[in-house]
Formats: sequence, C-alpha cells, structure tokens
Amino acid sequence: MKSLQINGQIRQFLPQEMPSTLSALLEKLGIGATTVVAEVDGQIVRPEEFTRTAVRDGQTIELIKFMGGG
Repeated sequence: MKSLQINGQIRQFLPQEMPSTLSALLEKLGIGATTVVAEVDGQIVRPEEFTRTAVRDGQTIELIKFMGGG
C-alpha cells in the first residue's frame, strides 16, 4: 500500500491506484482544480503546476477549498 497524508488524514492507495500528479489526485478526490489552494510538503503549488507536480508515497498534502458565502 502507498499512502498520502491529506489534510491531516492518512489515505491509502493500492500501488496501481496511486495518483501520479497533484492534478490526478484532485480528480480522484472529486475536487476541481480551480477551487483549491494546494500545498505539498510545505510548498505552495500554483494551479498551473498541478499537472506537473508529482505525487509520491508518504507526502503531506494540504488542500484548502474556496467557499462562497456572505
């Protein structure tokens, strides 16, 4: 099993199901790339870099979703 810590929770993936990029992870989680700010291992990742940002076993990822309201 491979794992990622996402927003403080460990998520495990079978090796063949592990997303290879941040963009693929967001898709797997059902999160639109335009609605989040992402941080991987303490580094903020700009949205245009999501498709080029590799995701590896053991990384810590924080995803902050934008919410409308008022």
